[in-house]
Amino acid sequence: MTRSPRVTQSGPWLHFDLGAPLRALSWSLTRPGFVTTDAMVWREVGNDDLTPDLDVAAWFGDAVGAKGWRDAVAFLTSRDITTWTEARAEVGGVTAHAVATVGLSNAERVGARVDYSGRDWNAPYGTINVGLRLSTGLTEAALIEALAIAVQARTAAVIAVGVMLPTGLATGTGTDCVAVAAPAGNVGYAGLHTDVGEAAGRAVHDAVLRGAEDWCRAYPAAVAP
Repeated sequence: MTRSPRVTQSGPWLHFDLGAPLRALSWSLTRPGFVTTDAMVWREVGNDDLTPDLDVAAWFGDAVGAKGWRDAVAFLTSRDITTWTEARAEVGGVTAHAVATVGLSNAERVGARVDYSGRDWNAPYGTINVGLRLSTGLTEAALIEALAIAVQARTAAVIAVGVMLPTGLATGTGTDCVAVAAPAGNVGYAGLHTDVGEAAGRAVHDAVLRGAEDWCRAYPAAVAP
């Protein structure tokens, strides 16, 4: 039985009900790689949650399990969970639904690293976590390509807000994570010339851009090391 995809937020948790079990791909802390899941979840955390001696993966797995979501692809974020954004796009009958939490306090430019060792981590936190649901059945190869398109869209959105670092224009953060879910199927391509790629890229770009713009308005100096 399928349900309409739905996003709900309660306390430190954000839950993206995918509507049915789908094939997902990510590098999430709890269920990385190719998995089957009907949900993606986010958990807001702070310094009090992540103590130096904590086994974060075990703790987070237990926390997700206690909510009854052990099979979900799960993200940790230090961004205020109530600032989550979403965007949808439809191209040629393909629907893409993206959900994101976006912060840029540990922004980086790809191929270089900022020295954050002296950073006051009591300042506003942030990272970028994106969940994307696609309506079209994809092969595993196409799901990999869709993940690449989602990452490209995230990068383009971050570049668009123009955060300048000592290493150059920011392209993401040091702790980003992206997950893409779709039904298993026979569509073998999801590149920029396809309906899947266009819809995926537009939805992720719009969700991340909105979140990045919100962050920059709230914390205009927070990205400075």
